[in-house]
Amino acid sequence: MLTGIHVVLAGGDARQLEVIRRLTELDAAVTIVGFDRLETSFPGVVRAEWSPDVLRVADALVLPPVGTDDEGVISAVFTEREMKLTDAELSALPETSKIYCGMAKPYLRRLAEKHRLGIVELFERDDVAIYNSIPTAEGAIMLAIQNTDITIHGSNCMVLGLGRTGLTLARTLQGLGAKVKAGVRREESFARAYEMGFEPFYVSDLARHTGNLDLIFNTIPNMIVTAQVIAGLPLRAVIIDLASKPGGTDFRFAEKRGIKAMLAPSLPGIVAPKTAGRVIANGLIQMLLEDRQRGNAT
Repeated sequence: MLTGIHVVLAGGDARQLEVIRRLTELDAAVTIVGFDRLETSFPGVVRAEWSPDVLRVADALVLPPVGTDDEGVISAVFTEREMKLTDAELSALPETSKIYCGMAKPYLRRLAEKHRLGIVELFERDDVAIYNSIPTAEGAIMLAIQNTDITIHGSNCMVLGLGRTGLTLARTLQGLGAKVKAGVRREESFARAYEMGFEPFYVSDLARHTGNLDLIFNTIPNMIVTAQVIAGLPLRAVIIDLASKPGGTDFRFAEKRGIKAMLAPSLPGIVAPKTAGRVIANGLIQMLLEDRQRGNAT
């Protein structure tokens, strides 16, 4: 149980609704900010305005999966008011508080370090990231189906990056009958891709492997699908970039060449918010309980 733990949940999308529900089920005291347009009611949950005062007694500040943008703005789909995380808010948090999010951009890292506050990035946990890769892969395939006039079965697909998301996606595409090329960086990843029946290659040779593709799925958050790579693609190819903003694709050149390319981060919150919210909630609750146990031990 989370009795006695005060959680402030700021912003987010439909995934956060499942997080709120699970926290209240375990008897946490929950204050939500940035939900003034939300019609769903949660008994016992306090709604508040975004201000330093709301954070003064918080044990945990829970931010959206992507904590803030590069200027500190907190994404919040249930309000029209801008919410920004600044020195004023973090200086109000107790020293024992922690900030929880899916992933933290440099702005949030610098701000938390300045105020000596810990950040917990849930998507850095293997279990959370692997569970989250399931709705990500399903969402990517949904986009592929919507934006092509062919079946996945028999298509020529490329997955760039065989991390936790890339591996789930490549295996799912293969299960649907696609021919899957896998772009990797390390020798062990090359061997694993070969063992799983993919056609592996090193991403340093990417431009040499683009001649007969229908779909490219990128999971690498660096500029990798460059103009040179796009120049070698057939015009029918579709690029689905799953990396966090700004992605790893030269979208300007893709548009100029007439190749459909889309940046599609946060797919779990679009295609399966309840499942994705449950994944986040389970990881968050486990971390809160572990933090409490460590605190009791000391």
